[in-house]
Amino acid sequence: MKRLNSIEDLEVLRQQILEQRKSIRKRVRICGGPGCHSGGGERLIEAFQKLLDEKGVGHEYMVTQTGCHGFCARGPIVVIEPANIFYERVKVERVPEIFERSVLGDDLVDDLLFVSEETGEKIVREKDIPFYAHQERIIFNDTGLTWSTEIDDYIARGGYSALAKVLSGMKPEEVIEEVKISGLRGRGGGGFPTGVKWESCRKAHGEMKYVICNADEGDPGAYMDRALLEGTPHQVIEGMIIGAYAIGAREGYLYCRYEYPLAVKHANRALDQAREYGLLGDNILGTEFCLDMFVNRGAGAFICGESTALMASLEGKLGEPRGKHIHTVEKGLWNRPSNLNNVESWASVPLIVNQGGQWFASIGTERSKGTKIFSVVGKINNTGLVEVAMGTPLRKIVYDIGGGIPGGKRFKAVQTGGPSGGCVPEELIDLAVDFEQLKKAGSMMGSGGMIVMDEDTCMVDVARYFLNFLVQESCGKCVPCRVGVKRMHEIVSNMCEGKAEPGDIEHLEELCDTIQEAALCGLGKSAPNPVASTLRYFRDEYDAHVLEKRCPAKVCKPLLTYEIDTEKCTGCGLCRLRCPEGAIIGAKKECHCIDEELCVRCGICIENCKFGAIYIE
Repeated sequence: MKRLNSIEDLEVLRQQILEQRKSIRKRVRICGGPGCHSGGGERLIEAFQKLLDEKGVGHEYMVTQTGCHGFCARGPIVVIEPANIFYERVKVERVPEIFERSVLGDDLVDDLLFVSEETGEKIVREKDIPFYAHQERIIFNDTGLTWSTEIDDYIARGGYSALAKVLSGMKPEEVIEEVKISGLRGRGGGGFPTGVKWESCRKAHGEMKYVICNADEGDPGAYMDRALLEGTPHQVIEGMIIGAYAIGAREGYLYCRYEYPLAVKHANRALDQAREYGLLGDNILGTEFCLDMFVNRGAGAFICGESTALMASLEGKLGEPRGKHIHTVEKGLWNRPSNLNNVESWASVPLIVNQGGQWFASIGTERSKGTKIFSVVGKINNTGLVEVAMGTPLRKIVYDIGGGIPGGKRFKAVQTGGPSGGCVPEELIDLAVDFEQLKKAGSMMGSGGMIVMDEDTCMVDVARYFLNFLVQESCGKCVPCRVGVKRMHEIVSNMCEGKAEPGDIEHLEELCDTIQEAALCGLGKSAPNPVASTLRYFRDEYDAHVLEKRCPAKVCKPLLTYEIDTEKCTGCGLCRLRCPEGAIIGAKKECHCIDEELCVRCGICIENCKFGAIYIE
């Protein structure tokens, strides 16, 4: 790589890359996201490349591994440009057929096309599929387009043009003002105005300042930051370089969680490439601006997603939070001014600079601007990553984009904001999803996780699940979180096990109020949210568990009773033979019965009964 010594050099390089690629007739984009990768995406790349080499047509056709396309439910995904033909669930044995018919030729492989469940119509182009058509992809758009490991591909698509614009004539204060105009708020959960944070950090006293990227994404079911950092790391890095210029920082860190090895690998490669081109280091693009950045791999502690705990971890200390009476923009990493934003926030910056703050502010609601990426998982047909404008109704996300609930079952709730978030019930299905409305509903935006639940979900059990996570992940520094959350988990577990006592619900409510008031950090203060929100909207389920020792959703096994319908039972003996505990008694051709003391509620008897004679009370 040749070092770029001026802004003009960057533009010359961009034109050279585009000129070299004019001979490419078609490009095969293979999704490299987590879902597609686990489904064999790597083998698809090898198979396509082998065919290209055998045919000797590598100068006319190109195969690239991109970042996540978002539609994880349909992976592995293959898209063929320029027609953008979308093939789903592609197996390696189908590669030769796709290659001959759709790469070398212009035919379609019909059975690999997306089929609309509503109309039965086969949809050819990626953008026409409802999952994509109902989104507003801005930040996440290039993740499925960009060759994730090559800086040249990012530059060819306009990458680092925002940095060139900043360094060619914008003062740091002008950059900050543009970000303030955009209305961008922190996408990591806090929702604090990004421009205001940058301004405070610039004004803070100190010669050495830092920019930090929080990629310690620990919420169950959330992988938006992972997808961005794996798929388009240069977009995040460019945003950080611009942020460093704006606040006067000379050093930066990407703090990435231990469980994201591919994100770490791609981020390190991207930093090396940026250094080689002179986009990092001394005298960036021939200017006086100097900056270097490094990747720091966290140890997988959920608490390190909190700003002060993250910075303590960066310093080599135990990842524990501190009181917020001293702001990190004034005294953060090594007691120096530090600006921390999450991956999605940094990835938004190049677009804001290039297209203007007013453009970004025109999207979304009055107080929640722009778009937000959500990971939509759980009891929903179209699991995956979704980007929509702030204020988009929850119904649109669940049904128009998500494809509704499997098996035609009833939507019951969606849990947003991670383990410290809350559950939004069916009655609020038309809620506008933004910072204010989610908070009003008793939940929060968080980093963007959405776990969808259907009618078979027990909300008390859901609260127990998240409390168990929080108990395990509590740093233990403050008593309200260390002891209070553990006590809440014990009470809710007793409810699920049929051991609850009158007054337990009231005790839970008291603990919720106390922890929210007294916990040290934001994660501790929001820890009661799973209980508080489920109590608010599903109080009847808690009453059933405590007062009636009954689980309405029939999930909590200790509260279930298996019965045999004497009129339907034929005495075939199949359930008795298959029962692993020997809990079913009865002679052949006589009605059987279940010994409740031996029954472990495994459900095997129900699965094997051909007459529907066994049911749950």
